[in-house]
Amino acid sequence: MGIGRCSGIPRLTPTLSTPGGGEGAGKPLRRWIFVLPVAVFAAMAVAFYVGLGTDSTLLPSALIDEPAPQFALPPLPGQQDGFSSADLKGHVSLVNTFASWCGPCRLEHPLLNKLASLKRVPIYGINYKDPPDAATKWIEALGNPYTRIGADNGRVGIDWGVYGVPETFVVDRTGRIRYKHVGPLTQTVIDRTILPLVAQLEK
Repeated sequence: MGIGRCSGIPRLTPTLSTPGGGEGAGKPLRRWIFVLPVAVFAAMAVAFYVGLGTDSTLLPSALIDEPAPQFALPPLPGQQDGFSSADLKGHVSLVNTFASWCGPCRLEHPLLNKLASLKRVPIYGINYKDPPDAATKWIEALGNPYTRIGADNGRVGIDWGVYGVPETFVVDRTGRIRYKHVGPLTQTVIDRTILPLVAQLEK
């Protein structure tokens, strides 16, 4: 081994060689030492580029085309009816997760009100991890687009594979989840994806 120095501190520097000796014996190994970091960097760059092209609203869900989880949620404080899996049978519907503490939910809410006013498809709400009475006050202030709302302490959201609120699911008339949108809905998503899928599932 040879000894090199850096800033006055001794450093052991391995000498690349092969049992066969010779001046060029270590060159292939030296070449790989320089090539390997470049190859790793290139692979990371490709992965990053692919990630940029991935739509974060289309996160995979193991529940697509599977029956919606069985659940029965109590109503919000002051409300009469809760929300259960039995409410999803016999018609196409949307299930929307929301919370009063969720900023994007507030941005999405006017679109839900508008969609509900069309009476095109029922919208059910899962109120996710909200303090008591907070969601009730929120709905009273912003309007109620939901046919029914269930208060969830987080367990039902886990069963639905919720990453965070808001998320919206399209459920067919047999109670199977057919589509999942992550993040706040936009008018474009409603017009180009949600409503066409609802029409298709109703045939």
